[in-house]
Amino acid sequence: MTTTGDERERGFDHTAIEPHWQEAWDDADVFRIEDDATDPEYVLAMFPYTSGSLHMGHVRNYTITDAFARFERMRGEHVLHPMGWDSFGLPAENAAEERDTNPRDWTLKCIDSMKEQLTEMGFGYDWEREIATCEPDYYKWNQWLFKRFDDAGLVERQGAELNWCPSCETVLADEQVEGEDELCWRCDTPIEHREMDQWFLTITDYAEELLDALDGLDGWPNNVREMQRNWIGKQEGASVAFEVGDYGAVDIFTTRLDTIYGATYFSLAPGHEVAQEIAEDNDEVAEYIEIAEGADEDDLDVTSGVFTGEYATNPATGEEIPVYVADYVLTDVGTGALYAVPAHDDRDHEFAEAHDIPITQVVEPGPEAAVDADEIDVQEQAYTEDGVLVDSGEYDGLHSEQARGEFVEVFDGDHRTEYNLRDWGISRQRYWGTPIPMIDCDDCGYVPVPDEDLPVELPEFVHTTGNPLDAAEEWKHVDCPECGGDAVRETDTMDTFVDSSWYFLRYTSPDLDDAPFDTERATDWMPVDQYVGGIEHAVMHLLYARFFTKVLDDIDLLSGGVREPFTNLTNQGMVLGADGNKMSKSLGNGVSPQRIIEEYGADTARLFIMEAAQPEKEFAWSAEGVQSAHSFLQNVYELTTDYVAGDVAAESGSEDAAIAAYVAREIDATAAAATTEYEQFRFNHALQAVRELVSLLRRYEEATDPDTETFERGLVTVTKLLAPVAPHVAEEIWQELDNEGLLAQADWPAGEAPAEYDLERRLVEDTREDVRDIVETVGIEDPQRITLAIAPAWKHRVVDIAREADNVVPAVMQNQELQQYGEAAADFAKDLAGRATFPDLLAPEREVEALRRAAWLIEREFGAEVVVQAPEEADDSLLDNAEPGRPAIDIDE
Repeated sequence: MTTTGDERERGFDHTAIEPHWQEAWDDADVFRIEDDATDPEYVLAMFPYTSGSLHMGHVRNYTITDAFARFERMRGEHVLHPMGWDSFGLPAENAAEERDTNPRDWTLKCIDSMKEQLTEMGFGYDWEREIATCEPDYYKWNQWLFKRFDDAGLVERQGAELNWCPSCETVLADEQVEGEDELCWRCDTPIEHREMDQWFLTITDYAEELLDALDGLDGWPNNVREMQRNWIGKQEGASVAFEVGDYGAVDIFTTRLDTIYGATYFSLAPGHEVAQEIAEDNDEVAEYIEIAEGADEDDLDVTSGVFTGEYATNPATGEEIPVYVADYVLTDVGTGALYAVPAHDDRDHEFAEAHDIPITQVVEPGPEAAVDADEIDVQEQAYTEDGVLVDSGEYDGLHSEQARGEFVEVFDGDHRTEYNLRDWGISRQRYWGTPIPMIDCDDCGYVPVPDEDLPVELPEFVHTTGNPLDAAEEWKHVDCPECGGDAVRETDTMDTFVDSSWYFLRYTSPDLDDAPFDTERATDWMPVDQYVGGIEHAVMHLLYARFFTKVLDDIDLLSGGVREPFTNLTNQGMVLGADGNKMSKSLGNGVSPQRIIEEYGADTARLFIMEAAQPEKEFAWSAEGVQSAHSFLQNVYELTTDYVAGDVAAESGSEDAAIAAYVAREIDATAAAATTEYEQFRFNHALQAVRELVSLLRRYEEATDPDTETFERGLVTVTKLLAPVAPHVAEEIWQELDNEGLLAQADWPAGEAPAEYDLERRLVEDTREDVRDIVETVGIEDPQRITLAIAPAWKHRVVDIAREADNVVPAVMQNQELQQYGEAAADFAKDLAGRATFPDLLAPEREVEALRRAAWLIEREFGAEVVVQAPEEADDSLLDNAEPGRPAIDIDE
């Protein structure tokens, strides 16, 4: 887009250039990847829920992946960077109710709106691979995969006490219940517990592998891996049987079998089968169980329980101990039964105090413990640490760990591993989701829908409370596929986390009609190389996606050992409002991406977001930061158009060859540094390097008539380094510089930092800062000459010794090479003795070279002649103040 002189003076017009280049990229299929690409770089952001509009969290997430995808594409990689829509879910039903429409129409309208916004942001997606989970050609494969999981023995239908949200009127997975108050993850309503028949995927069959494989996910944040470890919750323990009255042997699970001699009561969960049997003849127990099963956990505390009138025999002591039904014992944890040792478990202790149950100590601190045995009073507080056994018969004095091992055989138990992880309940009593492909026949039981009848499509939406599909009479009544008799479709739909557990595979072959994805291509293209999304999905989505991937490999839908979906994971931090709080409508501190795009352009928003912080860090939105980003882009554009128009007095073969050589080195070094920072996802560091290079080019222009080749190469390098983050402006500058083709398809700039470049850069910047400090402190208004004297080699030798010596001064004075410098060496050694660290340093001759190359920068800044003196050229009085890495400075007025 060629600009006129008047247009050039006021900078670029984002309203003109952004749609222009978006259309150009689209026409050139820049972001399209061929199906025959070999092992492309797979860059993926978690796809958005179709809420209707983008917020700043979306913009940050998608800018990160788009910048990285563009970077890798310019480096010559085939890049898969797709986008789709997580478009099923209860919010669409609620929104449709509010607007007197249906969820499908509302969702498709939201998709159109959000897609337009993503395009306006310049995000480079292969839109030919777009998917929407609410479309039958996608959710057909949810149903097909459900059947394959069933074939593999990974589907169960069972009754269970489940989390019910009375507001959403649906079941929630454990992971969807938040906090100690047990609130629905979507609407913050306190949940209820209900017994219901549900469909489950038996993720527990993969608990061990899901846990062990975390150790190999080196590209994941440690906190995410730890969250998954805690959720899976592996516990090594043992099961032992207690005889309970006339009810026979009841297995318990414990991680502290060493405490069995201290068991003073026995507890059953309200849902345990023995508790249920006791309740048949015990009204008090039956009443307690009814209350416990119908109540929220918040309504009951650790001390809640009822004595059953029954007794269990402790196999260690032979004593009869009372049996209680207690709410703190959970049916689906361990065996739902436990022996209680109040002296060595906090919950047991609190319960025992409330019910006046004896507390018997059987473990006391060992010799290595931080407390003495006589400091422990288990009547006041449980002692929960390992130690040595007491009051444990012939096993007194045995260490807890040894006892746990021996007691398994002594008490005829079994070593056992338990997990906190529960099977995944996927049934939801809602309309807007994937219908579960099962049919209930009175004669045949549950029968799967035949593959040829998939997808089971949703009927028209019916406004109703409760389960909408249950009200779809014509839809739900069908013939049994096996016997042909009257039958009823399953009216529950799948948890929407099923949709997102394999969507990344569908992107590899989104139009495939006869399978969910092409196995050969998915195996070649997977796993996702770089995945970006919010920390809120650390457990649910990521755990389920890992589970699905392992199952798909086991049933040969993947091959080649693809068992983890995501190699590298980045959890982007939140965008905060200017008040430091998370942006939200309720707080009134949100900033509309659309308003920023309209006022400043997409590139400004993208640049500000990427400069503000590293991707995983949160940052506060800043109007000043937005303005700074916009001004910087205008500055780069204007510097380029000034050069193109001849307003920069550049000439071929400039007389200031030394300055040109310095700038050339900085161009190469900046390209190398920015490349490393992009690779490491430190985009803000890369962009800071670009800003510094632009500033250098400005100073170069002001200091002399720049060399044409060097100056233009600097502009080209800046443009390429900006291209991933500010692609529209960069394309415009690329065209202004009369380059061929699209910048989005150009090569990444080559560059290699000179040896010890970082040390040279630090030396120059530190020296410039020291000169500034002297000028400001002394009040020198018009410096005429600045002399920089480099420290002699012997001082470098002293630093080398100080770096290694425990006692610096004697080590220096014992060195024969340094003895000739006498008191000067001793004094310098004393100065170094108190320093904790010593940075790496350049040799004296390299310091001279580095500062002479950069002298023009200091001359330009202070308007003074700069002289850099090697040690042999400087006066001794000046050298006395010189240190390695810190030249002595003398300023003449």
